[in-house]
Amino acid sequence: MPTLNSPQETFEYGKKLAAKLKGGDILLLSGELGAGKTSLIKGLAVGLGVKKEITSPTFTLMNVYEVKSLKSKVKSLVHIDTYRLKDEKELVEIGVEDYLGRPDTICAIEWPEKIKNILNNADGRLRRPADYTDKIIKISLAHGENPNQRKIEVS
Repeated sequence: MPTLNSPQETFEYGKKLAAKLKGGDILLLSGELGAGKTSLIKGLAVGLGVKKEITSPTFTLMNVYEVKSLKSKVKSLVHIDTYRLKDEKELVEIGVEDYLGRPDTICAIEWPEKIKNILNNADGRLRRPADYTDKIIKISLAHGENPNQRKIEVS
């Protein structure tokens, strides 16, 4: 499990990760509050070519950013934060199914355990049959031994 020693290293890790992703990928970011999930997504966005400032969609649940890169077929980064989600229906109602697994989109989801049914297509509300299992990349972030240190595991 790699160790990141500062928020800047977490950001840089996200930038490097962006180069390995392809359209349709769904990143599931798990970790406690303050573990660095949003910092990693900010780096990911820069690595993809997003020009807008990334802010956590804690209250809006989902932000969609345009990717401006001539090197990539990816056109959108969707940042989803389910921390304050009341139930999965709320996310379905704002159109999450329009983005998950889409070949020109990368989705980064904080607190994915709150939307297990959507990700497993077990709730029956999605408009199209979907199997995301081959698109999911799990990223776990944990606090390290000092306040700025993070342990990261990707599977």
